[in-house]
Amino acid sequence: MTGPHAIDFIGAEGNRLRGDFWDGRGHPVLFFHGGGQTRRAWDKTAKRVAAAGMRAVTVDQRGHGESDWVGSGNYTFQHFAEDAAAVVRQMAKRFHAAPSVVGASLGGLSALAAEVRQGPMLDSLVLVDVIPRMDPDGVAKIQGFMGERRDEGFASLEEAADAIARYLPHREKPTSLDGLKKNLRRTADGRYFWHWDPGFMTSEQNINRNSRELMAELTAALPKLTLPVLLVRGVQSELVQEAHAQEFVSLAPTASYVDVGGAGHMVAGDKNDIFSHAVLEFLTDREAA
Repeated sequence: MTGPHAIDFIGAEGNRLRGDFWDGRGHPVLFFHGGGQTRRAWDKTAKRVAAAGMRAVTVDQRGHGESDWVGSGNYTFQHFAEDAAAVVRQMAKRFHAAPSVVGASLGGLSALAAEVRQGPMLDSLVLVDVIPRMDPDGVAKIQGFMGERRDEGFASLEEAADAIARYLPHREKPTSLDGLKKNLRRTADGRYFWHWDPGFMTSEQNINRNSRELMAELTAALPKLTLPVLLVRGVQSELVQEAHAQEFVSLAPTASYVDVGGAGHMVAGDKNDIFSHAVLEFLTDREAA
């Protein structure tokens, strides 16, 4: 295994999408993070996937991390899905194989929408604590946290860490803030802000625009899915209720799901070892098939 190495893709609007590539020489696996996160959320899992003999690529989505902020302000699910489709095609061309996708929240729905609207294009799909039928109170909680300090930022890394600790009281507070630093950008006045474009939530074409219509479309398309799908749900999830997870599996004929105890919506960060094992088991089964 080698890496990570920087890798770039071109999104649907010609926007640059920055990624990291761990080369395990085998099947390509593409990771899309959730809204407000960056590709760094996948580092531990991507490293394990590559060590298992696969090619792991993590990508900052438009307006996030080191990828371009789009001047158009186009941040609806449809636009993220168009980027996802563009990246998948570039991955398939580069590695001569349809990739698997592991997508958390925004990333998972973007990949699912790409498959439904422009597929078939994926080998398989792992949805990390997200399905088209999301709990509205959970959505409001997540977006409330994202928007709470959107404009004023934080005076220090410690202040940002305290805000996360209040939002995720079940997660042990890290002893080092190096990982958190990667998810923040520092402005000239010394304040820290989340590493995403505020237009993601405030532009005319923000993430909530036409989202209900798309979720209804995706739900209606579930019975027609043919690719293997794994839903990894945090038992304490504020976004995916257990009954709705069971409904999702009943609608999608090739889907299955696993619960991760002690984890909330941020499954990969809450219980990474258990999460990574579930993903690897699914992907390895796909390799053997």
